[in-house]
Amino acid sequence: MGNSTAYPVLRTTDPAEAYAWAERLRALLAHGEDEVGLYAELMTAADVRRMAEVLPGARFHHMEMRTGPAGEYLPFELDPRTADDAALEPHLPLDVQLDVPTGSAERRFAAAVGRGTAAVDWHGRWPDDPETGSVGSPKYDGVQIVFHSDSAQLAPWAGHHTVFVHVGRFGDEEERARKLAEAVGGEVLGEAQLGW
Repeated sequence: MGNSTAYPVLRTTDPAEAYAWAERLRALLAHGEDEVGLYAELMTAADVRRMAEVLPGARFHHMEMRTGPAGEYLPFELDPRTADDAALEPHLPLDVQLDVPTGSAERRFAAAVGRGTAAVDWHGRWPDDPETGSVGSPKYDGVQIVFHSDSAQLAPWAGHHTVFVHVGRFGDEEERARKLAEAVGGEVLGEAQLGW
């Protein structure tokens, strides 16, 4: 049980720069999972339509549960690819969360992020590092981009994007994160945070 430890290694207002950094860090993984986790808060009808194009067939949800007159759950049931703004706007904000095959949608997802918070989570395993006493941990290791936040938990909203290195609890966590960041020309930018 438990969570990874997340260290911020890049803050930028440019989502493409955040994505490029994450790709360089991912290249350091000894093993990457076959699926990547995607999450986005969608604040406008345009945001919803962009994500629907990037993630065809994805289920969108009201960010806050809605109920009908008898207390029944009311799911979001419109097709965002065909619904117009007038039909979508009463349902906003929406969110979407799903796992997709690694390499299938992440770049387009990052380009489609609107003003809401969003995340791309690549799980994997870092190589063992005898100098820090760290061993790779598929449960904890990986790279995360958080859009419009500087928290690995996505709150609160910020005007920039943050790339995190997630490390396991075996060995010197901060030194491990520092070495990974330095390997791509960066540095640890702040305190450890609760990860995934």
